[in-house]
Amino acid sequence: MVAAPSTAGRHRGRARDPGIDTRVLAVAHRHLSALGYEAMSVAAVAQEAGTTRQALYRRWPDKASLAADALKAAADAGPEIASEDPLADLAAELADFQRGISRPGRLSLVGTMLQDSTAPEARTRYQAQVIAPRRRRIRAILERAQHLGLIDADADLEVAVTMGTGSWYARALAGDDPPADWPARAAALVWRAAGGITAPETPRQSGGSESPRRQRPPKEG
Repeated sequence: MVAAPSTAGRHRGRARDPGIDTRVLAVAHRHLSALGYEAMSVAAVAQEAGTTRQALYRRWPDKASLAADALKAAADAGPEIASEDPLADLAAELADFQRGISRPGRLSLVGTMLQDSTAPEARTRYQAQVIAPRRRRIRAILERAQHLGLIDADADLEVAVTMGTGSWYARALAGDDPPADWPARAAALVWRAAGGITAPETPRQSGGSESPRRQRPPKEG
């Protein structure tokens, strides 16, 4: 009589923690933001995440791939805004940018991506996953404003796209805190630079304010 095959030893060893990848990427992102790419240590990430360096290398073959995936996991999806008021949409997009860049470690991460010692793979992933989507959304808002005739048809959108977020970084480098209404003010500045018209603010009523309607005057001829 042939004995049934033993199951002993089939389940030896610790079961893999299903949340380990999420934990590792969160720790890696924090270390990357606080220390920079060059000083980030795979061993330190593994220790804080409660795993081993060998386990990390089985999942990520090098530090660059770990950093790239950490950036991808932390990327903000961003809002999909397409209302009948592109200026309000632009202010909302910049408000979302402000919320994201104000999170702990986000601004220092920008500096990390500018360092020559940062692996090109990590920098490319950051540009593709974080920078490019924001730029596409801002440009789409301004292109819709052009289509509606609310800003100049020949407005330099390539420069306009960078004006809003660029003003935030400029203030940060200067050590100036942004004003409370920075998103609306930055959006209005970009809008006017692109040839848009902003109507005078309406008096506040019932504790709130109504967004004024923005229109361009008809062109002569």
